[in-house]
Amino acid sequence: MWWKILTGLLISIVVVTIFLMQPPQKELGEVSRIFFFHVPVAWVTVLAFLFAMINSILYLSRKDPVYDTQAAVASQLGFLFAILATISGAIFAKSAWGSYWNWDPRETSVFILLLIYGAYLALRSAIESEDRKANLSAVYSVLAFITVPFLIFVVPRVFQSLHPADSVINSRIKIQMPFHVLAVFLGSLLGFSLLFIWIYGLEVRVALLKKKKHSQVEKKEV
Repeated sequence: MWWKILTGLLISIVVVTIFLMQPPQKELGEVSRIFFFHVPVAWVTVLAFLFAMINSILYLSRKDPVYDTQAAVASQLGFLFAILATISGAIFAKSAWGSYWNWDPRETSVFILLLIYGAYLALRSAIESEDRKANLSAVYSVLAFITVPFLIFVVPRVFQSLHPADSVINSRIKIQMPFHVLAVFLGSLLGFSLLFIWIYGLEVRVALLKKKKHSQVEKKEV
């Protein structure tokens, strides 16, 4: 319980600090504050899909339905955070580049990622057999995650992008931010990561309870 309280305090302190400090980029002004939300949300998207892939591999090796449930929850949360990353990025794009959507390589990559994991969620909802659903979903999740590093980290750096390539680190792998900006950024990154783990744990418990209740109802009917 204590870490949940600390997570709440950390996020509260980070949010207050973000709006009290000077914008991280003076040229862009107030909209540059969204950096402290947009990047951590995008990071959590990758983290969630990684959780989904790991749980899918565990399911395929052990055939424990708990892992399938955990993979499904992680994928759902990853999809949600990907949407939040897209929305926050669009708000920044409107102010910085004059349009909410520019088909920039990063925007296009996230759009493709949403399609890939949207198909995963559609696959799960289309199959009634629990075993078949779990097996197909696990294989799909593992294959889907192979695209994540490529779409998030490789494509935007291979093709010319409107996004600043060195907003966090430069080509020499050196930190580009002043210490106070870096401290708030890392605090936001940690806070959002812990928030994801918190929500993930709650969602898994709820999903397992629903499955247990459904199983008990089916037994009574038989």
